Amino acid sequence: MQNEEIMTGDMLVEIVENQLTDSNPIKVKETLMRLMMTGIGRDEAVQMIACALSIEVFDVAKNEGSFDLKRYTENLAALPDMPWEFED
Repeated sequence: MQNEEIMTGDMLVEIVENQLTDSNPIKVKETLMRLMMTGIGRDEAVQMIACALSIEVFDVAKNEGSFDLKRYTENLAALPDMPWEFED
């Protein structure tokens, strides 16, 4: 199970890196720049973005729904606070 979790994390980071390269969605690049301007290192910032992405990936897998760009954008805007920190 642990190897699968690491692979999944690596895959999420790869997706984020692709989003950054493609500037799509642009909010990912904007979020990276904003986080880095606050003193967060690039690698840590990419990990945070990958966490926000994981919420969408999990929801799509669990609920067989579609990717919710609006919610992903809202989760990116909340960083560096992690979105699940707000849940009771």
